[in-house]
Amino acid sequence: MNIAVVGVGLIGGSVGLAARSRLQATVRGLDVAGGERALAAGAVDRMAEDLPDALRDADAAFVCVPVGALAEVVRDVLAAAPAGCVVTDVGSTKRGVVRAIDDERFVGGHPLAGAEAAGVEHAREDLFEQAGWYLTPTATTSGILLQRLHRIITGLGARPVAVDADTHDRVMAAVSHLPHVIANVLVAQATSVLRGPPAEGSGRARGVPVIGPSFRDATRVAGAHPRLWREIYAANADALGEAIDAAVARLQEARAALAGGDVEALGAWQAAAGEDRRALLEAALAGGPLREVRLAVPNRPGVVAELALSLGRAGVNIADLALSPSPDGTTGEVALWVPAARAGEAAALCVPLALGPVRSGEDPE
Repeated sequence: MNIAVVGVGLIGGSVGLAARSRLQATVRGLDVAGGERALAAGAVDRMAEDLPDALRDADAAFVCVPVGALAEVVRDVLAAAPAGCVVTDVGSTKRGVVRAIDDERFVGGHPLAGAEAAGVEHAREDLFEQAGWYLTPTATTSGILLQRLHRIITGLGARPVAVDADTHDRVMAAVSHLPHVIANVLVAQATSVLRGPPAEGSGRARGVPVIGPSFRDATRVAGAHPRLWREIYAANADALGEAIDAAVARLQEARAALAGGDVEALGAWQAAAGEDRRALLEAALAGGPLREVRLAVPNRPGVVAELALSLGRAGVNIADLALSPSPDGTTGEVALWVPAARAGEAAALCVPLALGPVRSGEDPE
């Protein structure tokens, strides 16, 4: 199988690594700036000189460029691709590119995977393992090519999910783009509240207290990759605007309950959020019901890897994890989300590395 990757960064490089390792595919890459790094990372068999070279005899092409350039680059790739080549992209918004392209060979795509750091040097062969991967076929999409792409993505380790582009963008506005907006707002709000009288000649906050785990968890994505996210916000502006409006309305409801001293309403609101969160974690994309396992560990290199390896050897898949270091940096708290049926076993496997009790199925606060 021959696969072309146009744009060999974190996602494109991970596609190349996984395709070479798991599908034994031959991968040709095209990237203006990252050719040598892509070769050094093993993400491609070779770098192509131009699009026709990259797409020669290709069975599939992955377009991994910024959202703002997607439609133009996909159009160029389709012009150079063989008649039987399926072309997809990895953009986190879908309506723009899907509406711009009318070709049976194109299937919009979006892997629900990423990392804190960008660049092919951070690419991983296992980045898509058990990750959801949205596909947005249209009425004109070739069934044969859609099937091929579905099998390729499954081979990369991901779980393909078909959805229309409009639904995709509304969902992403709610579960991805809005959280980034709110994280930015929370940081700005905290900075405003905690900023004391500025030190002479400086506008920086001073005397800021220790930040708790709730704030760290809720603001982890604040300020991430400004050039990338400005394009995502702009590409999904209407759906994100509706999500912001809905969030503002819900904040106003909470504000009204506070102003009215309605303790019962506040308690019911908190309880409903907990139930809804659990239901979301158990949704189909999560691969079945999940349960949280939480433990304190020493803050030393390799401890999280040991946890993952211990569970991996027992066949317990980690659907998600979150890390919260202690204020003094000597310990940390690890939260793992694992299949509910294996949560007890996972907790027992974590005991040898834990500094205290391992809690299963408990919320952090």
